[in-house]
Amino acid sequence: MARRPDLKTGPERLVALVRSAVPPMHPAGLPFVGAGLAVAALGRKHTWLRRTGLLAAGAQAAFFRHPPRVPPTRPGLVVAPADGLICLIEEASPPAELGLPDAPLPRVSIFLSVLDAHVQRAPIGGEVVAAQHRPGLFGSADMAAASEDNERNSIVIRTPEGAQVIAVQIAGLIARRIVCDAKVGDKLAIGDTYGLIRYGSRLDTYLPAGSNILVTVGQRALAGETVLAELP
Repeated sequence: MARRPDLKTGPERLVALVRSAVPPMHPAGLPFVGAGLAVAALGRKHTWLRRTGLLAAGAQAAFFRHPPRVPPTRPGLVVAPADGLICLIEEASPPAELGLPDAPLPRVSIFLSVLDAHVQRAPIGGEVVAAQHRPGLFGSADMAAASEDNERNSIVIRTPEGAQVIAVQIAGLIARRIVCDAKVGDKLAIGDTYGLIRYGSRLDTYLPAGSNILVTVGQRALAGETVLAELP
């Protein structure tokens, strides 16, 4: 009797379980994991060096993890662009380099520790209408001054209805590399991965005036799933 295709054997169930429990890795992590494995291979005759290489490779794979996320389908929602702790909710002017009006907008800041997944996801669906990088300092990303002083990369996403949301990747004390794959003219769906920051950082989300913020300081956010606000 032929086996039903929807019935899995013991090994197949195990593989499926591992795939569901262990998230995939962002391609940006491959060189770092490879370096750790190379050290382990070179140190195959030295236990301490082999273990060090394997531990380093495992730590890098964990840091660059890219867990699958399911964004909400209800229109008019803004989701968190990053995993982490919501550390600040206030009103502030958008980054000056974007050339937008100098009017305060609601801003939600998320602090990412080295233990958080560091991929960034589009907070709304729409077209990237601006993208600007600005050099700066590498102060602690959980400080309020980080939004103004630290190195950052900003993108503006405009929905088909005309609402604009700004997502700002901010480098931190340990973070020295901001990666942004989104370019002007790109079309992003809500929750799409568009970049990452290496080793501790911060994400600021500027919302349209009148947005209804649905999170509080101290709350944990999941990129692409946690709803930050409703558009006005």
